[in-house]
Amino acid sequence: MARQLGLYIHIPFCRCKCDYCDFYSLAGREERMDACQKALLTHIKETAPQAKGYVVDTIYFGGGTPSLYGPKRVKELLSCIRRRFEVAGNAEITLEANPDSADKKRMRAYRRAGVNRVSLGMQSAHDDELSALHRPHTFQQVQEAVEAIRGARIKNLTLDLIYGLPGQDMARWRDSVEKALALRPEHLSCYGLKVEEGTPLQARVDRGERLPDDDLQADMYLWMVARLEAAGYHQYEISNFARPGFQSRHNLKYWLTRPYLGFGPGAHSDFGGRRFSFLRDLDGYIDGVLGGKPILDSDDLIPKRERSGEYLMLRLRTTRGIEEWEYRREYFMNFDPVEAKLAEYEQNGWAARVGQRWRLTPVGFLLSNQLIGELLERQESATLETTLPKVQKNPPPPGPAPGGEAR
Repeated sequence: MARQLGLYIHIPFCRCKCDYCDFYSLAGREERMDACQKALLTHIKETAPQAKGYVVDTIYFGGGTPSLYGPKRVKELLSCIRRRFEVAGNAEITLEANPDSADKKRMRAYRRAGVNRVSLGMQSAHDDELSALHRPHTFQQVQEAVEAIRGARIKNLTLDLIYGLPGQDMARWRDSVEKALALRPEHLSCYGLKVEEGTPLQARVDRGERLPDDDLQADMYLWMVARLEAAGYHQYEISNFARPGFQSRHNLKYWLTRPYLGFGPGAHSDFGGRRFSFLRDLDGYIDGVLGGKPILDSDDLIPKRERSGEYLMLRLRTTRGIEEWEYRREYFMNFDPVEAKLAEYEQNGWAARVGQRWRLTPVGFLLSNQLIGELLERQESATLETTLPKVQKNPPPPGPAPGGEAR
């Protein structure tokens, strides 16, 4: 049976850079689009033979703002992928879009090119909040973009929202959620604003600008989870909610540690037991691909033991959670220490056991970084206990580890 594979194509071009964004994206570089296209096509052709025996069931155009890239280029990329890879007939093909570049003509052309899912960056229903983030659109443009997407007969729409924005209170957050629900998307991604190092937002915060505190953001999150569930959007990951049958198949590959290949500057891949990424440099990526020069930024072989940690870290982001025999079968590791810790979390209302599976609760999701970190420490301690030799009661003072480096 053929294995399934996801493809991610990074389109780094943007009309402007939002204050919170730390993804690799560039404003004002449209003159490099044709060269980028040539590099992407070349890279896809060169890589495809490595994926023999795989069926591509998801293709995701991320960015940046892929809707700026143009339907002609996206169609050319999809045609190349279909010629070089085995693509499933029901493949999920997602295009990220900003409302200011999602007009009727473009959306119809993207649909004809093969796009069947759109991820629209709404972020807020309040123009002053959008302006504070330097978003290049208004809420009216969001409404017009949704109309254009529906007019193009695209039946799978996800809206992105952000809570914890400058000046945002609970009433304004609730209003944004209600207005998003009124647009009747199939999927919602709702993220807490994160202040990333080196972004203009960090500089603003460093200068004293205040954001909603942790308690208010927690209240926003828990209200949102309950409201979306009541509206028929079931949570399946910390920040993601969908109507039945509309979970993001591509993003689930990341959380369930399924293989995917990335193309474009800054794109990441997890394939063949290795995790690798490409240069976060548009010109370096183009010159490298077309000139036969190195384009790898990182390349790591991931051993089974590290994969077991990823299993805990990523699966516990989802409502599917983890399961004892799945863990033992895949990684040949003792689940008892992990389960003991999860039982402690259950007493605090942070985790729940559903059948044979453990998952975090919505309150647990709020604490997920801390809780998963503790589980990883418990896993590591249990591994050391079973692999280290027994020590004498009065051991000598510790010396350097083999290779001369102190532990």
